[in-house]
Formats: sequence, C-alpha cells, structure tokens
Amino acid sequence: MRPLFFLQGLAVTDSAQIPLPDHLAVDPRSPHHVAAVFQQDAEIGIRFNGKERFDVEEYCVSEGWIKVPAGKTRDRKGRPLLITLKGVVEAFYK
Repeated sequence: MRPLFFLQGLAVTDSAQIPLPDHLAVDPRSPHHVAAVFQQDAEIGIRFNGKERFDVEEYCVSEGWIKVPAGKTRDRKGRPLLITLKGVVEAFYK
C-alpha cells in the first residue's frame, strides 16, 4: 500500500480504532476511500491467500478480491494499471 497519511496531534488508542470497512481503496478519488481509516496511527495490513501483501491498492473482503499494480505499466493519466486477484482476503491493523 502507499504510505499512510498521518494527522498531526491525533492520538488514537487501540480501543478507539475505526473498524476496517469491507471495501477500501487507497486512491482518494475512489468512492471507497475512507480518509479517517488512513489518518490513524496504525498501519493497515492485507493478508491474501495466507500471505501478507504490501502492494494492495484496493480490496473487498466479502467478494474476495484485491487490486494490485500490473508491474510498471501506467494508464494515460499516469496512474498504475491494476489487475484483480481473487482469493481469501483478510484486512487487519498492524
């Protein structure tokens, strides 16, 4: 995932963490982007088919898929092209 953005002066304890949504995207232009989740001190981890992935751009736990960049390929606007991988998805705070 991309580096998380931290909000200055925000103290979030483990008990006050926002639960991770079923569908979350890193891209702020996406309707599935939840800024409050990324503003917490805890990092988000994604386990896909039993292995932790660090390059996930978007995920959906209930439908069982993640979107990851397809190498160095870019679209015409300069964003990475994403491919969808299906399997068992688990999202968690580190």
